Amino acid sequence: MPRLKDKYKNEVAPALMKKFGYKSPMQIPKIEKIVVNVGCGEARDNTKVLDAVIDDLSRITGQKAVITRAKKSVANFKVRTGMPVGAKVTLRSDRMWEFLDRLLNITLPRVRDFRGISQNAFDGRGNYALGLKEQLIFPEIDYDKIDKIRGMDIVICTTAKTDEEARELLELVGAPFAKS
Repeated sequence: MPRLKDKYKNEVAPALMKKFGYKSPMQIPKIEKIVVNVGCGEARDNTKVLDAVIDDLSRITGQKAVITRAKKSVANFKVRTGMPVGAKVTLRSDRMWEFLDRLLNITLPRVRDFRGISQNAFDGRGNYALGLKEQLIFPEIDYDKIDKIRGMDIVICTTAKTDEEARELLELVGAPFAKS
């Protein structure tokens, strides 16, 4: 069992139940999935770029990435419907907990001038979005083998109804929020 999942079951869930006064254990917010997304517009010209992105994402998450395609044609971006525009990975269960553990305890502290993650990145429904500027902060990525520095979006989807519940859940799990 992943370390963070064990911590959630034994410490976080009872603390949330006590703080918010839930009647049933099914009301306790939990982390449902984590989606890691990389958008690369240059994939329309060069398909090798997409292979590099998929390789990086697969290394970071431990799961094969899926190609995302454009839903609409946008003339200004020279994109047509169905063109590959990025890659994503959806993590659930044990892989999700392992990735979150590595993200919070190994990767984020490696960011230069890191003072914590923003408390304002909740969407109003209990989900948290985090943007990273480069993939080099992950220890799985070899600096010599990357062709270009790319950013990524990490979305943590929870079953929490409000941002306050989700913030408390992530704080108890160990998310390093910036002091406001």
